[in-house]
Amino acid sequence: MKIVSAFAAVVIFALGTTAVSSQQDPIAARKAIMKSNGQAAGSLAKMIKGEAPFDLPTAKKAFATFEDAAAKMPGLFPDNSKMGGETTASPKIWEDIPDFKAKFVKLGNDAKAASASVKDLDSLKATFPEFAKNCGGCHELYRIKKS
Repeated sequence: MKIVSAFAAVVIFALGTTAVSSQQDPIAARKAIMKSNGQAAGSLAKMIKGEAPFDLPTAKKAFATFEDAAAKMPGLFPDNSKMGGETTASPKIWEDIPDFKAKFVKLGNDAKAASASVKDLDSLKATFPEFAKNCGGCHELYRIKKS
């Protein structure tokens, strides 16, 4: 019993440390979220291009990924994360934080609506290009382009 208790304590400590680490490194956290967004977008794009068969659960999961990102990302831009960690976040974010955060609200709302409207490949083809404008619009304004 003591071994089980000790193991449980180690697991709880490790999970707590991981949570604190991600809170202490918002740049790493937002990079991970954006990587997930890229993978989600890629899965949808493959379906649209015919490189993968349409799969409704995969499409729903992709939009859920965007919705989750929209909820988490606004809190990952504290003042102390303007530089470092090879961030591509533009200083414009902190110059107009209300607009920046509003874009995530729109992304979340649009992801939820897109998920509800996608039923088949045709509806995905009709929905995703318009939805993807959220990503491009924000990246144009608030992301430093890598050369």
